[in-house]
Amino acid sequence: MEHETTVWFSKSFGLFYLLGLFIAVLIYVYWPSNKKRFDAAAKSILDNEDKPSQDDDGKPILRDKDKPWE
Repeated sequence: MEHETTVWFSKSFGLFYLLGLFIAVLIYVYWPSNKKRFDAAAKSILDNEDKPSQDDDGKPILRDKDKPWE
C-alpha cells in the first residue's frame, strides 16, 4: 500500500466518522424525551441555594429537582 493511498483512506474514514458522530449527537440533543433533562440543567445554574450538597457523612443530598429523569 502506498503512502498516498493510506493518507486518502484515513482522511476519508475520518471525515465519515466525524459526520456520523455529529449526526448522532444532533439526534441525541433534539430527541423529545431529553427536553426535560436539558431544561432542568439550563435552569439549575439559576437556582440560588446556599445549602451544602453533601450531608455530614459525605453522602450527596438528592432533592426532587436533582432527578429530572424521573
